[in-house]
Order: sequence, then C-alpha cells, then structure tokens
Amino acid sequence: METRLKVWVYKEGQLPLFHGGPLKDIYGIEGQFIDELESGKSPFIAHHPDEAHVFMIPVSISNIIRYIYTPIVTYSRDQLQRIVTDYINVVAEKYPYWNRSGGADHFSVSCHDWAPNVSGSNPEFYKKFTRVLCNANTSEGFQPKRDVSIPEIKVPPNKLRSPHQDIPPSKRSILAFFAGGAHGHIRKILLEHWKENDNEVRVYRYLKTEKDYFTLMAQSRFCLCPSGYEVASPRVVSAIVSGCVPVIISDYYVLPFNDVLRWDKFSIHIPSAKIPEIKTILKKIPMKKYLKMQERVKQVQRHFIINRPAQPFDVFHMFLHSVWLRRMSFRLPCL
Repeated sequence: METRLKVWVYKEGQLPLFHGGPLKDIYGIEGQFIDELESGKSPFIAHHPDEAHVFMIPVSISNIIRYIYTPIVTYSRDQLQRIVTDYINVVAEKYPYWNRSGGADHFSVSCHDWAPNVSGSNPEFYKKFTRVLCNANTSEGFQPKRDVSIPEIKVPPNKLRSPHQDIPPSKRSILAFFAGGAHGHIRKILLEHWKENDNEVRVYRYLKTEKDYFTLMAQSRFCLCPSGYEVASPRVVSAIVSGCVPVIISDYYVLPFNDVLRWDKFSIHIPSAKIPEIKTILKKIPMKKYLKMQERVKQVQRHFIINRPAQPFDVFHMFLHSVWLRRMSFRLPCL
C-alpha cells in the first residue's frame, strides 16, 4: 500500500462544507485527515483521477452541522442528506468513476454522530460506498465488510495530542479508573454501581482538572471505556497512549482497525449487562496476562497517534490501509 495506493480528492465544492473540517476536539480527526490529504505533501495523492485506486468525497459532516444546523431548530437529517447526495450526483455526472463502480471505490471520513445517517435517505445509492466512521455501531447499520471503523481522538488545541505519562506497571496502583458524565444508558449504569464506591475501581463523575484525569489514567492498570450517547469514546485512545489496558464497555461497537489488530490481545471487553461484575472480572486476570496485555498496548500505540505529516503505521496510514483492504475486495468491470 505504501508505494501503490493513490487517492483522488474531488476538487468540487467550497469551504466550509467541503475541503476542510474541525482540527481539534472530538471531531478533530475528521478535519485533520482531510487537511493531511489536501496539504500537497501526502504521497498518496493522485495527480490525475485516472491514476487513483480510491476517491474521497471531501465533505465535512461536522461543518455541515456547525454552519447549516446551528442554531439547532430541527434534528431532521434531510438537509444533511441532500447536501452530500447532491455533491455525489454532481461528480457522478461530471466524471465516470462513481458510475463505473457504483461508488465501491469511493469513501468519506467523519467522526460526527450524525455521519451514519447520510446514507439513510437512499440506501440503494450508497450500498457500495465506504463510510469511514467513528460511530461504528452495527445496530445502526454499520457494515464491517464495507465500512471502516476509526478511533475517536480528542485533539487538544494547538497540538496533536494530550500529554501522557509513561508509568511502568509496577507503579500503577489503581485497578481500574473512569471519570465522566452520565451520557447514555451505559454510563448511567456504570455510575450507579461504581461512582466513588470502591478504592480499587475508581469511578468519578467529574474531576477538577484534565491533569488529574491523565494522572489517574497513568496510575491505573485498566481504564474503563464505556460508550456514551454513541458507541465510540475518545477514552479508548487516551487509555492506549497512557499505557493503560482499555476495558471496552459497549454493545454493537466494531472496534477500529479490527481487520489487522487483535483487540482481544490488548484490551478487555465487558458487555453492559456485566457492569456490576467489573471488579470480579478484572481481579481474575492473572498478573502475567495483564503484563503481556500492557506490553501489547505499548506496541500498538503508534497506530493511534496523529502525525503531521503522516508517518508509516500512524493513525492516518491505518485509515488508508483499511480503505485499501476494502478496495482490494472488488474489481472494476472491464470496459
């Protein structure tokens, strides 16, 4: 892939809805990826669409919500769906690439909660289109063989990652840690059972500062990563880069890059129905197994790091590798 893959980014459309996106906070990875490809520095960019293996629709779902829907007067997805579908119709009429594959070699990237709804107005039109999403929820139509799950990363202002401490396992005195609001039913259950209720399973609603959050994460062996209103959580990446074994508490969540990453080797999955058993489950894990899992967490850290420009094996290369795998699964019809 490193030497072969070429991506064509359609030139049609204007800022702020196209060719840009948020560069910070929980949707920041959307804008960072679009900006990386359109920076002129990416070796993956095709100089002509005939050279391309895949085609990116450079739409920012986050910016559509920000500039079209704000202030919110409706939660109807109709306008969002029309904007994206109209754009694809324009490039499909102007170029042959969408029609020859039915959209199978086309993709878009978004971390916004509404992104999966784009295809809802016309499932047949989008049935081959690859959606690169943070909100990879199979109960809401995510198709693992066609779509790509990417990590949600909270990008801090003016830098690409939050500070994290590399503390060895022998100095991690906390069994498990979580801090956050009661967003969604899974977190409500977690807080009801464990909020400030146990010295080993440290669960808090909120902490005074972000520094306290990352300090406690670095002092923990396991970091609880429950779904919020949507299945994805930036805590998964925060845990990994902190050297903390993530405990995924979610239903219907397709984990990022699971085509190539063996999540069972460096994380624990606990279904929401077993939240009361968290301590029992984690205490049963032998120290030898935990140490191996923590070692593997450190090995996969590079796959969840944003670099600008992108570097081999980082998160943007993982995005493109996942898209490349899906492109390799079909052949264009002979003309």
